[in-house]
Amino acid sequence: MAVREIRKVPDEALRRKAKRVPAIDRSLHRLIDDMIETMQAASGVGLAGPQVGVGLRVIVLQMPEEEPFVIINPEMVKCSEEGEVTEACLSVPGYSGQIKRFGTVTVKGLDRTGKHFRVKGTGLLAQALQHEIDHLDGRLYIDRIESPDKLFKVEPPDTEETER
Repeated sequence: MAVREIRKVPDEALRRKAKRVPAIDRSLHRLIDDMIETMQAASGVGLAGPQVGVGLRVIVLQMPEEEPFVIINPEMVKCSEEGEVTEACLSVPGYSGQIKRFGTVTVKGLDRTGKHFRVKGTGLLAQALQHEIDHLDGRLYIDRIESPDKLFKVEPPDTEETER
């Protein structure tokens, strides 16, 4: 396993639509393991293939206090009403923004063994699923911001305070 470089705006890899995974093989397992390690090293809750420069429809997620998991070729199949949420992204460092997301979503895809499954997410999981699927379609959360006053510069935590 290895920590990979996370692509940041304006990297073109973030704007390309990812291709479906044709087969689950050893190289895909290595990618999944690297993506999980990269996401954890960056303290993220999700990561998509394009964020590490790989144009495949693969996302990894890890909710607080839970084990990480992967969805290969994810598709949103059901969603509920929208609400406003605040998001940030490892590929857009230093900013957060308010956008609209569905409150509940159901996503289908494959696990790392190729087995079909569905996951229903609410709250943070629903938000992360939508965010990562957007990455697979070449879309960033900043594309969903309706007005400039909904994008905020975020100051990095004070290193001295963080070390205490």
